[in-house]
Amino acid sequence: MSLPCKSEYIGVVRLTVSAIANRMGFNIEEIEDIKVAVSEGCANAVKHALDTYFDIAVEVFSNKIKIEIKDCGVGYDVNTIQVPDMDSPKEGGLGIFIIKTLMDEVQLESKVGKGSKVTMVKFLENI
Repeated sequence: MSLPCKSEYIGVVRLTVSAIANRMGFNIEEIEDIKVAVSEGCANAVKHALDTYFDIAVEVFSNKIKIEIKDCGVGYDVNTIQVPDMDSPKEGGLGIFIIKTLMDEVQLESKVGKGSKVTMVKFLENI
């Protein structure tokens, strides 16, 4: 699904993904984690994308949900991402950390000037 790079569409993605996760059998706490992670990924796409749209794909498996958020923005060097210093927090820089904390698997792909893609996976615990 391609959506305009506007913050008001983040809620649409949250609702869609949470409905899919609910149908799959994730519990409320897991769904909330997925919603927060997806919100952070979409917020990064909206903030940093140069293009007018960002793409989201959701894949459903018997034991997991896989969510991919892709933009055509400025990109970045994934090797420069550091764990934020919680003793002296700065504005920004927490999104990827939050996603990695809440999801079971996270893969980052980005090239400066070519955009970014974050792929996140959450496994069903009750399988």
